[in-house]
Amino acid sequence: MSKYIINNDDRAPELKGAVKVQGSKNGALPLIAAAALTDGEVVLKNCPDILDIENMLRIFESLGGKSERRGKELRLKMEYMNSAEISSALAGELRSSVFMLGAILSRVRQATVAYPGGCDIGLRPIDLHLKAFREMGVKIRDKYGFIRCDASNTHAADIDLDYPSVGATENVMMLAAGTPGVTTVKNAAREPEIAALQKLINLMGGHISGAGTSIVRIEGSDKFRGAETAVDFDRIVAGTYMTAVTLCGGEVMFEGADGEQLTALISKLKDTGAEIICSDKGIKISSSGNPKAVGSVETGAYPGFPTDLQAPFGALAAASSGSTVIIENIFETRFKYLAELTKMGASVKVKDRVAVLNGKRLCGAEVKAMDLRGGAALMVAGLKASGVTVIENARHIARGYEAPEEVLGALGANIVKV
Repeated sequence: MSKYIINNDDRAPELKGAVKVQGSKNGALPLIAAAALTDGEVVLKNCPDILDIENMLRIFESLGGKSERRGKELRLKMEYMNSAEISSALAGELRSSVFMLGAILSRVRQATVAYPGGCDIGLRPIDLHLKAFREMGVKIRDKYGFIRCDASNTHAADIDLDYPSVGATENVMMLAAGTPGVTTVKNAAREPEIAALQKLINLMGGHISGAGTSIVRIEGSDKFRGAETAVDFDRIVAGTYMTAVTLCGGEVMFEGADGEQLTALISKLKDTGAEIICSDKGIKISSSGNPKAVGSVETGAYPGFPTDLQAPFGALAAASSGSTVIIENIFETRFKYLAELTKMGASVKVKDRVAVLNGKRLCGAEVKAMDLRGGAALMVAGLKASGVTVIENARHIARGYEAPEEVLGALGANIVKV
């Protein structure tokens, strides 16, 4: 099993240089699912080469699709959908396997999908997805760990989501794209990934509007064609590395990053004392490496503070001067990484969805990544900690971060993967 080793002396090195931010994991996954809507070729440029993408491609190919990677370019084609079932073995590796459900139903009107897996960060029920599908006329049987769907009599509907779920919004968009009539999604998620999915489906011949607002309108189409689009930068990866620069000190330019997508994080990083300049070239951040606590951070739906950046920011808070209160409103067990941080000397108190971190000097230790973002948090902490930090379960981090040892190593960090 692979692991990351970070080796620092008493003082961790500053991070300096430039990073070309990788393509978005959360953006690319639904685009791969959308490629199943058409028998034409879909080309995704700037697609990250990470484990979650590999797993999604395995699912795509199990349904009859073909994929070809040429560097950062991914070519997808599903001329015939030979299967409408996603097995437990495939779904168990990836939470985003559920995105395929809407695309499969739109294409062949039948689907059997095992309950999705991925990170163990809470219940993350897909009830919102299934409720919306039922409102569109899909008959659903949930039995023995499988979701069996019959969309023979699907119709347009007005859907009001109980929560602005990104996955539910995307799933409904894909099903409604191939359903006659006009479907509206109220209280829709507003993340940039929604706009990216709208763009691709429209390039394929769909008719969707409103992405980025709380109401998305989908007019059904009966035929989709191939298309080409570029995957946007990964705002969570950029944000993770930005917290590392704030904690370790230095100056880094994140090329291709859009500050408008990270306003909540940027505001908090500035409160720690970091200097941040956003331009059309990217985001430039500089820090003394002596961050101060920000008081409180509370996660929320976009454009609020991203739950996916809560753990990396928690690592920053653990070594900042003063106390920080973190409130996690999205996933109920996303504080698992904090137990590992205490092995590095962090002072942490947790009750339910609230954590209080009192800044301490961190020391290297052997720790274990429990999930993707928690693993990233340990990596951020290890970059600052004195001594040697060993992070087990490196595969969790590899699910979303493309060769972080190379990216951070180029900035001056002493990190290797073994």
